[in-house]
Amino acid sequence: MTDRRMCPHGPPSPSPVRRRLLLLLLTAALFPTGAVAATAAPLRTDSWEFSARALGGGVTIVPGRSGLVEIGGYDGADLPAGSSLRLTAPAGARVTGTPLADTARFQGSVTADGATGTYTYVRDSGPGSWKDGGYPFALAVDARAVPGTRLPGCDVELTDAGGTRRASGRCTVTVGMPVPMLTEPAGGTFVSGAARLAGTSYPGARVSVVDAAERKVCAGVARVDGTWSCAPDTPLPAGANRLHASAAFNEVSAVGEDVDFTVTARTA
Repeated sequence: MTDRRMCPHGPPSPSPVRRRLLLLLLTAALFPTGAVAATAAPLRTDSWEFSARALGGGVTIVPGRSGLVEIGGYDGADLPAGSSLRLTAPAGARVTGTPLADTARFQGSVTADGATGTYTYVRDSGPGSWKDGGYPFALAVDARAVPGTRLPGCDVELTDAGGTRRASGRCTVTVGMPVPMLTEPAGGTFVSGAARLAGTSYPGARVSVVDAAERKVCAGVARVDGTWSCAPDTPLPAGANRLHASAAFNEVSAVGEDVDFTVTARTA
């Protein structure tokens, strides 16, 4: 029996060496061989997570028209033949082509509904780095899309030959502004200096008419049917004139083509 007078605070604590030995014996009894190593293995972050943020691209496309969005920014390890880059079209748009597939290095495919497009690296020798420039996908935007809006859901993903994701990201597709038209006066005609100016644009757009020196001649708002008109703030000068319309709506804008005509008199 231990004399508590010799140990007034209880039995002596084991030495650090004994404590480590006891801990090892207890761990071995509780866990089978290999379980400790598996449990204690450090958490590992796959390398693709670092490069995923680099993938991306952006484009502005007018309603009812097509455009190219180029995907780039990959900065990971080189990926050999069999690796693929896939783009998922945003809501309100569809993939219509993979122009780079015309080269010998890549095959391209587009699903029947245009929901996705894919490039697959097929060259037999040498690495496919995916770091040598942009990879274009053709997108068509719905004719009913509203200018200035950003279409959601444009995603991109890069996988290796085994289907493991190596990088991912998003692309930005903004609906552009249709080009406004100046139809009155028509090009090559003779008009008076106070002639009405008119044309077409996106409904609700603010339309301005400017001359060759970028001075505003007049302005108006496109009606529901897309037509607009305005009268010059001051009579147009006699002789040759050149005007064009510009339109703005929802923080996007577009500039129309120049129209050349002749003013015959400074009529009020």
